[in-house]
Amino acid sequence: MSDNPEIGKSIDAQGVKTNYHDMGEGHPVILIHGSGPGVTAWANWRLNLPVLAESMRAIAPDMLGFGYTERPADGIYNLERWRKHLMDLADALDLDQFDIIGNSFGGALALSMAANHPDRVRRIVLMGAAGLEFELTDALDKVWGYEPSVEAMREMLDIFAYDNSLVSNELAEMRYRASIQPGFQEAFSAMFPAPRQQHISALSTPEDEIAKITSPAMMLHGREDRVLPMSTSLRLFELLETAEVHLFGKCGHWTQIEHKDRFNSLVSEFLTRA
Repeated sequence: MSDNPEIGKSIDAQGVKTNYHDMGEGHPVILIHGSGPGVTAWANWRLNLPVLAESMRAIAPDMLGFGYTERPADGIYNLERWRKHLMDLADALDLDQFDIIGNSFGGALALSMAANHPDRVRRIVLMGAAGLEFELTDALDKVWGYEPSVEAMREMLDIFAYDNSLVSNELAEMRYRASIQPGFQEAFSAMFPAPRQQHISALSTPEDEIAKITSPAMMLHGREDRVLPMSTSLRLFELLETAEVHLFGKCGHWTQIEHKDRFNSLVSEFLTRA
């Protein structure tokens, strides 16, 4: 048994050894992390999983190529492959229908899942979500262009948070060490090489397909988000048939951390709503 909290359970998802966390009982929700350097499901959702698990089954995997999940030998990453991994995981866990909470990159995957597998995805929560075309921000360019050092990691974390008091030197050191685990940086650098505007397009679902999504959707976005512009959530609100949007002032790209209590309350209510 590992003493590393980022390592949870392990399951074979059609040949991909997948690290995931599984808490609570009831209707399942899958939480998909973002694409920051050294990210893991636990690092992303540690403040939310135990609370959500009080009223539902909360499952948070490390997606293909991230964290402690296996990396493909060919080093090829794309939306179709991530979508297949998520479907294979859901099948391995015997989940007929589930909700998805997606953060940033995870939001793009949630949208793609709802568009391509409407019979499997009940509701979606999109937090600072990608999945639409937008102009690459300087902040996202820096995140995807990360080269490992404690200083670079500190800069990354400062980009994510509105309140920089949340970012200590100890946290930067911990996340830096995570980013240099064997295979982590090699996989990360293979995912989003320059020019990076192409990856925003590659993670996008066409607007006409988004408009056909019938799954109820909730968008949450920080007003001061420097990584993903707030306009993306407002555009999703215009496109999605059944949708609501919640905007947070004094909040960057970390709604689930900077406003964790409100985030947990809103999401719990939305996903357990009759």
